[in-house]
Amino acid sequence: MDPDRIGSEFPAPSYRGAQKGALSDIADAFAAGNRVVLVRAPTGSGKSLLARAIAGAARSVEEASPSEATGAYYTTPQVSQLDDVAEDDLLDDLNVIRGKSNYTCILPGEEDTPVNRAPCARQRGYDCSVKHRCPYYSDRAIASNRPIAAMTLAYFMQTAGSDVFRKRDVVVVDEAHGLAEWAEMYATIDLSPETVPVWDDVGVPDVHNDEVGPLERTARFAKALLGVCSDEKDELLRQGDLTPEEAARRDRLQEMISDLKWFLEDYRDTESATTWVVDQPDGEGGALTIKPLDPEKYLKHTVWDRGNRFALLSATILSKESFCRGVGLDPEEVALVDVQHTFPVENRPLYDVTQGKMTYEHRDETLPKVARLCLRLMANHPDEKGLIHAHSYAIARQLTESLDQFGVGARVRRHDSDDRDAQLEAWKASDDPEVFVSVKMEEALDLHGDLCRWQVLCKAPYLNTGDSRVAARLEDGQWPWYHRAALRTVIQACGRVVRAPDDHGATYLADSSLLDLFERAEADTPPWFRDQIDRMSTPDLPEFDPDAAMAGMDADPGPSSGAGHGVGRGRSSASDGATRSGGSNRAGGGSSTSKGFSGGSGGSRRSTSSRSGSTRSSGTAGGDAGGDDGDDEDDPMADHPLSDVWGE
Repeated sequence: MDPDRIGSEFPAPSYRGAQKGALSDIADAFAAGNRVVLVRAPTGSGKSLLARAIAGAARSVEEASPSEATGAYYTTPQVSQLDDVAEDDLLDDLNVIRGKSNYTCILPGEEDTPVNRAPCARQRGYDCSVKHRCPYYSDRAIASNRPIAAMTLAYFMQTAGSDVFRKRDVVVVDEAHGLAEWAEMYATIDLSPETVPVWDDVGVPDVHNDEVGPLERTARFAKALLGVCSDEKDELLRQGDLTPEEAARRDRLQEMISDLKWFLEDYRDTESATTWVVDQPDGEGGALTIKPLDPEKYLKHTVWDRGNRFALLSATILSKESFCRGVGLDPEEVALVDVQHTFPVENRPLYDVTQGKMTYEHRDETLPKVARLCLRLMANHPDEKGLIHAHSYAIARQLTESLDQFGVGARVRRHDSDDRDAQLEAWKASDDPEVFVSVKMEEALDLHGDLCRWQVLCKAPYLNTGDSRVAARLEDGQWPWYHRAALRTVIQACGRVVRAPDDHGATYLADSSLLDLFERAEADTPPWFRDQIDRMSTPDLPEFDPDAAMAGMDADPGPSSGAGHGVGRGRSSASDGATRSGGSNRAGGGSSTSKGFSGGSGGSRRSTSSRSGSTRSSGTAGGDAGGDDGDDEDDPMADHPLSDVWGE
């Protein structure tokens, strides 16, 4: 890497805000010999352009000896962020590659078959006559041979150990704040009838009712299951040509074999930094979820061994020391560059409109008040689009039902898990001042200008204390981590509606637990966000008046009648317009929670080569983890800080 080239590699014709100074500071940090540089850049500061400048300074093929790594990777956990990169003319030399399930076969009769289920994946020794024109293999060849390859973090981790995507000189990770949590999610092993093709062939014990302890009992069960999966996969391989369904079964078995080997090797390694916990809520015969904490060696193999120099960019790396410990880095060997926030604080106001606590035990009392508040905010912004961060699908349903009963449902749109992109794109495209009730859209959403002028945070976004990983950390006293995780999500959410120095948007806080969070996480709050908190005020709002809330709509107050509005009557993607390629904000269009076995699912997410064993045994956390703000029992995506991370 040549740090002196970072400034000249900036792709835009001019600088915005603090970009020029940031590039100089980043170059100095690399020139000082740091292998890893954290770039803490506020939302809207143009991190993707900074990332391109850093990647462009990687060693070129012409400068390198045959044994030296060249070129750069750009990777992000968020599919929507990768979509934005692919569409940005300033970033047209970032060559994007996606997982096989995002491409369709071009052979006659196979045009609707994803590449991971095409004849080349089903038939042994298949020689494809059009492989040179295959969209997946073409994109892969281009990305692997050009200076900058761009991909999701999931695909990046999956290709660890690949002969195609080898070590490069520079790796840039955009939106890197949740790297540790994403690695934990990616390394989690779900064992259930939906994910294990041979479930009916094995007896599932009650791992928590065994004298050897739940982890040891789980390890013994995993070893037995590994043998059954291996025998079944070998039987399929002996068949030769496979149907698409059989190919899906083979791939799922291979993924399961890889997962189980990883767990067993890691669990038996007494030198590992990783701790494992296991959940089995239904006891004997019930599903098991095996979760790692701090998968340090996993990250080493899938990330840190993939490059010479690293730039990790985010608005919300709140504590350098904590972040480094969580991802297996020595803080003394990592530099931190802070990018100044240049958006006027008066353009990004916070308003205290709290109605009480939105914890589970208080929600029945508080949520009706929040619904009435939202109607008053609609009256306060009759001609402007709004976004309501509902935090969970249960809250979203109750909120939209209340607004529908108030007679303002025609102005309200919400989504379900299977139509989130279609509803989001329809809302953004609408000329009406619609209000979008969203779940898990605090990140990777650019609502510049009139796309959205106001938003509501319905609930403090604490992690689910019922999650065993969260409970284990809280039992260990890691409350600052717990509060930092919630604050990080709040800061990300606040950045959705103010995207440039001349942009403006208001954020309303409805949950009183948010005020408590600001006090508890004060030491980890960036100065520019502390300025917003210090300026927070309570606004004068209109009285509750459905007519005023509907003043900007070409509709009278009354029950919802429009498709896609009110109580979740979603429009189809055909009527609302096409979504981005992939059909979902999640990679490959797959469920963020699913590793499921099905004929149409997206194959193995990581190869056996992407494992490098490590972990010490540990008992599961028990008792009350403390805190009452983390319930998400109603939210199927509660374990996931992002909605669009995983898939092929």
